[in-house]
Amino acid sequence: MAEKLKLKVKIISPERMVFEGEADELITQGVNGQFGILPDHIPFMTPIDIGVTKIINEGETEYIATLGGTFQVKDNEIIILAKCAELAGEIDVMRAEAAKARAEARLGNKEVELDAVRANIAIAKALARLKAAMKQG
Repeated sequence: MAEKLKLKVKIISPERMVFEGEADELITQGVNGQFGILPDHIPFMTPIDIGVTKIINEGETEYIATLGGTFQVKDNEIIILAKCAELAGEIDVMRAEAAKARAEARLGNKEVELDAVRANIAIAKALARLKAAMKQG
């Protein structure tokens, strides 16, 4: 019987190697929408957006909050160089909820001049963390 092809996956943040392992499939959030990768995919490189990366291997699923960066696949090897990445099991849900609430409060306060783009990014990051944590948990 032929050996089943696997993807070799590395997700690296500036602080550490967040994930290194094999996958049957990977799904992540690109800047133009969500996309999936299977073994023998053509070489491909793209920026990724704030979202959740889903790694499926042998029927098990791992969720990782990936908060922007660069994605590359070539020869069944995937490398994600993330600006920030957190395994779902490591996410502090209360901290993420508090960050989301703070950013929403800043957006709702019309008396305070603020950078709405930064507040919206903070909300998107908090939501990605919460989504990853809730899916894994």
